[in-house]
Amino acid sequence: MSEVLSANGYRKVFDDDGGMVVVRAGRIFDGETVRSGPAMVITCGGVVTAVDVSGAAAPAEALVHDFGPSSTVLPGLIDAHTHLVLDPDGDAPSQLTTDSDQVVLARIRANAARALAAGVTTVRDLGDRGFLTLDVRDHSSVSGAVMVPHIVAAGPPITRPRGHCWFLGGEADGAGAAAAMIADHADRGVDVIKVMATAGMGADPALAQFDRTELTLMVAAAQAVELPVVVHAHAAHTIADAVAAGVAGIEHCTFVTAKGVRRDDRTVDAMARAGVFVGCTVAKPRPDMPAAVLATLEPYWTNQAYMHARGVPVVCCTDAGINPAKTHDVLPRDLAYFASHVATTRESLVSATSLAATACNLGHRKGRIRVGMDADLLVVSGDPTVDIDALTRVQAVYRMGRRVPAPAPVEAAG
Repeated sequence: MSEVLSANGYRKVFDDDGGMVVVRAGRIFDGETVRSGPAMVITCGGVVTAVDVSGAAAPAEALVHDFGPSSTVLPGLIDAHTHLVLDPDGDAPSQLTTDSDQVVLARIRANAARALAAGVTTVRDLGDRGFLTLDVRDHSSVSGAVMVPHIVAAGPPITRPRGHCWFLGGEADGAGAAAAMIADHADRGVDVIKVMATAGMGADPALAQFDRTELTLMVAAAQAVELPVVVHAHAAHTIADAVAAGVAGIEHCTFVTAKGVRRDDRTVDAMARAGVFVGCTVAKPRPDMPAAVLATLEPYWTNQAYMHARGVPVVCCTDAGINPAKTHDVLPRDLAYFASHVATTRESLVSATSLAATACNLGHRKGRIRVGMDADLLVVSGDPTVDIDALTRVQAVYRMGRRVPAPAPVEAAG
């Protein structure tokens, strides 16, 4: 179902069968630049068919959603690092070694729906259990009662036996086992290969799980099945190894050494030359954060800003699901923090739309409002290119041209 919304408050419900829908707003951010309106985006059959800022009338046969002059329409946001299997308030090792597939699938769908309601129309899931996220990806419909974002799926991340995130099921003892696992992942239909190249921040982040030779062999195995490799890497020497091995992206990219966080400028320049994407997973101080991790935050943000300034494509993303602060609708809030530390407001919006789409190999479909692109749209109150907090004031979300139903209100207890 869809409804006409006009600036004067008139509402009428229609059946929406994927026909022509017009979204009107006061301005448009198209994934690269902002243009003042009145802006009109015309969609049909799930794609954008026209974009107009001249004030022209809508086609007579179209269903018109008019959000008024104070609103902005922009591409749906893209979170390039999430974990839909994770419950932010749960214990991941316990849940993911004991929960049934049915329970995990229900969690994935609920987390995905929560992201979509916040305007996140695409997620790249970089670690699930049992390829269950692929099941949701392949069996979801944008016309269903419960809609989900477009999902780019990695399946279980490849790690050492009992290594970082071992409980997701991707343990491989050495490059040979990892190459066999990559072939199996490809057969199952993953979109990207995720490798845990170092330990996590809860252990010894300077510890490499795979060396340069092993990473090179894994990249070659992935290239043989036409899949990109992204690596989880905190250690400075492993980041350098991953760049030399030819990975497409580095998640976190913290530059941890035995003496603390020390950026390697030669590696940064190599990343810029090769176009290696950095997944800047937003990290904020928390009261429960260990002192050793807290000490990495200031240099982490300094280094992210430096990499952005040197031409490395830095993508703001969340690592959603890993702790209570990382709910699956956190990207708009994390993007505001990113904008205060790394890039301008407009550049930050680019990072979570058109740049993120390119990082996810979806630049031909997502992240921009252009004719022929998927009609994944977000409408917010205000101008996010001036006030990025406007992203939290969601007026409407569209997935392939269909308006996402508003979440059901939560009844107060008692």
